[in-house]
Amino acid sequence: MNQASFNQSLLSFLDDSPTPFHAVVTMKQNLQSAGYQELNEQDEWVISEGGRYFVTRNDSSIIAFTAPSLDFAHQGFRMIGAHTDSPCLKLKPNAHVERFGHHQLGVEVYGGVLLHTWLDRDLSVAGRVTFKTKEGALKSRLIDFKDPIAVVPNLAIHLNRTVSAEGFKVNPQEEILPVLCGSDKDFDLDKWLTEQISRQHDDASVESILSFELSLYDVQKAAITGLHGDYICGARLDNLLSCYVGMQALLSSNDERPTLLICTDHEEVGSQSACGANGPFLEDVLRRLTPSPEQYTQTIQRSMLVSADNAHALHPNYASKHDQLHAPLINKGAVVKVNNNQRYATNSETTAVYKDLAQQAGFDVQTFVVRSDMACGSTIGPITSGEIGVATLDIGLPTFGMHSIRELAGSEDAFNLYQVLVKFSQCPELISK
Repeated sequence: MNQASFNQSLLSFLDDSPTPFHAVVTMKQNLQSAGYQELNEQDEWVISEGGRYFVTRNDSSIIAFTAPSLDFAHQGFRMIGAHTDSPCLKLKPNAHVERFGHHQLGVEVYGGVLLHTWLDRDLSVAGRVTFKTKEGALKSRLIDFKDPIAVVPNLAIHLNRTVSAEGFKVNPQEEILPVLCGSDKDFDLDKWLTEQISRQHDDASVESILSFELSLYDVQKAAITGLHGDYICGARLDNLLSCYVGMQALLSSNDERPTLLICTDHEEVGSQSACGANGPFLEDVLRRLTPSPEQYTQTIQRSMLVSADNAHALHPNYASKHDQLHAPLINKGAVVKVNNNQRYATNSETTAVYKDLAQQAGFDVQTFVVRSDMACGSTIGPITSGEIGVATLDIGLPTFGMHSIRELAGSEDAFNLYQVLVKFSQCPELISK
């Protein structure tokens, strides 16, 4: 695989994954095509030497791993972690709003959304719907309308004369509701969802809609952009970019060392859920693979996690927002993220492991430290490290516009990180003790 084909597949992955549910489906399809076998948490697992497996939880988180041998206690895992969710607008349970001549959707802000970027965009709806069938069973199905069916119109400058000088603070209760159509048109939310389920799923005979988890998203496709194709521009780069890179690294691992990919939901709202990094999903899987507490601890202590989540690139229009000695540039290599207050889980040894692998591959490594007078964000790295005790490196690809409806990253960086993570998956020893 070369950089061009890698990036084209990345664009397709982004476009096919408007929600965490869809991202997991897309990853499942890629894993199954590569011979990975799906496990069910409700079943007894039989893991065979040389096997490749994956398991999902809540349809929105996934763990995949290789088992070249079953001696996990003496080999450990080379782990790559990312998250499937992105800041967005999600429909409220009673989502239909009719007011002032329009049908609208009531929405709740999910995560740290840059709200103004959602104005004047062509939006669609996707997610999971749970319903009762005509036979009396309860089922869930994913839907994606794909077409632009909603928009959040901006307020004309004539009605807000100070907006250019003072900025526009969007009220998330009153001013972010998307418009669907005029109120002279028929609109019934349950009927609308039922018809979409029937269009997408032949096996779904809907009696009544019971609940849903639906998100709005921008229908504009991801693209390679810039005068010389320097950038990848698209929605949900944070953090589907890392999910894709981790998945491709797993698929390219040579089965010499056990390798594990974990992509969890709900990072943008704290990861505190049954399928989030602050939940038991990863520990549950690892304990099923190690039959005794002794072997479990040995496995963890011989493992390392690379937590991959986007990093803030030095923005040429806002250079003062960075510590000038720790200001990553786009297309100049992945970024090791360091915070001595443990907002990132990086330490000197995990940094050394990555730098050594990157140097072997011929790539530069950058470092990000937030300005000392600014608050630092966090990732699944400290959460996972704190939950199971695994040595962890926080790393990311430099990005502009993080949490915008459309973000910007380098067209070289993702492929370069992928190559280093392939070497990481094959690394026989981490730090000599």
